[in-house]
Parts: sequence; C-alpha cells; structure tokens
Amino acid sequence: MALNGLPAPPGPSRSIIGSVSYEAPDAPGPEDDKIITLARAARARVAAAEGAAVRDETGRTYAAAAVALPSLRLSALHLAVAMAVSSGAASLEAAALVSDGGALDPADLAAVREVGPDAVVFCAAPDGTVLATLRP
Repeated sequence: MALNGLPAPPGPSRSIIGSVSYEAPDAPGPEDDKIITLARAARARVAAAEGAAVRDETGRTYAAAAVALPSLRLSALHLAVAMAVSSGAASLEAAALVSDGGALDPADLAAVREVGPDAVVFCAAPDGTVLATLRP
C-alpha cells in the first residue's frame, strides 16, 4: 500500500513518512478484524470505490462507504470519522480503509489523527487482506 504515492518499504522494515510510522502489516486482532469486515461490507453494499470503519474509545463502531454525488463528495474514512464524532465519540482507537488500491489520502489520515492521535489505521484490499498498518 502506498502512502502519499510512495511505495511501501519492502519486507518487515520500518520507516517514518512525515509523522506517520509505516509498519509491515500486523495480524489484526479480533476487534480489528471486525472493523475491516464492516468496512468491506459498507463498500460492497453500494459498490463504492472504498469502505471504512472506525472504533471509538468505548468500542462502538461506525462504518461508511464513499459518497460521490455531483454536489457532495466524501471519502469513506471522512464519513466514518464524522459519524463517530456526531454520535459523541471522544476519541478513536482504530480505523480501517478498504479499497482497490492507491494511496491513503493524507486528509483521511489527518481526520483520524485529529480524533484519535494514537489510533492504528489498517489499509486492506477488498478481500480483507491487510496491506499496511499505520501507527502514529
């Protein structure tokens, strides 16, 4: 998975890209698998380019698909974060983005970090395979 259009580093190495630490994909835990599954389902439900889900500090989850209307465009991750905040979430523990590929938009990552500075972000393929794990 690329970040800012840069290819991911090979193997298990770790590097810093801006203020984001890239790590080789972790094996997600059961709660992380849940948000990846929710993101996949949100994407598939409306045949969207991407789906996302976030988990707040209480364990509540919020899932969304990208919106592409002539008058409104929202990324799946922006919408999932907005849903969490509008529901009263004080912080985020984790986020998952499922897409066909491409770079994680820095604005999406910024939205997650604003609400959850320590949140882990999983980037996954449509089949649920974790391609990258982003940590602060």
